[in-house]
Amino acid sequence: MSIVQEFKEFAIKGNMMDLAIGVIIGGAFGKIIDSLVKDVLMPLISVITGGDVDFSQWFVVLGDNPNNLQTLEELQKAGVNVLQYGSFLTVFINFLILAWVVFLLVKVMNRLRKQEAPVEAPAATPEDIELLREIRDELKRRPQV
Repeated sequence: MSIVQEFKEFAIKGNMMDLAIGVIIGGAFGKIIDSLVKDVLMPLISVITGGDVDFSQWFVVLGDNPNNLQTLEELQKAGVNVLQYGSFLTVFINFLILAWVVFLLVKVMNRLRKQEAPVEAPAATPEDIELLREIRDELKRRPQV
């Protein structure tokens, strides 16, 4: 089978469409979750902690600061080497919150799936197994010689 035929079969079977739809929905879902974290949860956490949760202005100046600049923007414009650990900390906290929200959503979805799943009847025992069990039981009932 040629590679073109394999690709055609792959595309026609719907695998590629399923993948494309999954990527599109995943991207949209990612935006929803990002907005939930940034626009809803982070302001609530900021109110609870009594301060700003944005640590992006936390930095350490590495090297010389000849003009004694104080803000991150001024330091970056001047080309001063700056370690911006606060920006990393903000992104890391956002990631942890995002991961927790996704975990909770998956947990709720799994619970809903379990409730919707019909109770399956146990599979019928094959006829040959039933016959063997009958033979076994009959042999147990016979008196030993």
